[in-house]
Amino acid sequence: MKDKVVIIGCGNVGMSYAYALLNQRTKVSELVLIDIDEKRTMGEAADLNHGLAFAPSKLIIKVGNYEDCRDASVVCICAGARQEPNESRMDLVHKNTKIFRDIISKVIASKFNGIFLIASNPVDVMSYVTYKCSGFDASKIIGTGTTLDTARVRYMISDKLTINAKNVHAYILGEHGDSEFASWSNAYIGSVNINQYLSLDELDDIALDVKTAAYDIIDKKGSTYYGIGMVLVRITNAILDDEHSVLTVSSYNKENDIFIGYPSIVGRNGITGYIPISLTEEECNMFDNSIKVIKDVISNLKV
Repeated sequence: MKDKVVIIGCGNVGMSYAYALLNQRTKVSELVLIDIDEKRTMGEAADLNHGLAFAPSKLIIKVGNYEDCRDASVVCICAGARQEPNESRMDLVHKNTKIFRDIISKVIASKFNGIFLIASNPVDVMSYVTYKCSGFDASKIIGTGTTLDTARVRYMISDKLTINAKNVHAYILGEHGDSEFASWSNAYIGSVNINQYLSLDELDDIALDVKTAAYDIIDKKGSTYYGIGMVLVRITNAILDDEHSVLTVSSYNKENDIFIGYPSIVGRNGITGYIPISLTEEECNMFDNSIKVIKDVISNLKV
């Protein structure tokens, strides 16, 4: 199996991921782009290739087909219907489930045996659809989950306190969507609990800003893609470098038979474990609510 990544769906998210891969030093040696609009995708590949002279790593970039999935380490699905203003991620589910069934059947036909990385929304549900349609072990399916939301909360706290975001340790958990929540009981600046720096009202405001960030961006520019593109690179590096890093990806929750954003250990073999964090009673209730939201949507799907 090569250090090869296949991106299926070369719209704004897929190409932001490709561009971020090109500009970071990664183990990826080959990048294959697949999209129903082959002409435009050829233009995207050419545009990326013309910058290779300035890239930090050698990389083969080409337009391909589903046969290219055979020896890939990662197949990232970014395809799907676009989220419109005032449309929740969950509203997208029936449109994207139909698209996913077709894509996954073609990937499986190639004898692909790597990791599925899912970016399409609603990502927790689409990760579950991938799991059911592929027949893969759940550990081989990774959704972006609340990784971007976690990055957002760390940025917002760092911006407010003028502290490097890398020293902000906080997690957004649950559904990547309206029922997500910040686990403030597990949030720290260095080794000091966040409550020593910010009041409950300030924390509530930040949590709300994180939850509504995507809607605000969509209202201003139509869609979000740069942040999630960088998230996809972060997860890709964790896989290919076998980092065993803890990321709040959408991973399989066996007890509830769903995928949900939770601190998970990510490496070359996919999800290799989970971090059993302690939640307050209120946080447990919010997590249970997220579980219910996802399960209610899944119960109406035929997969």
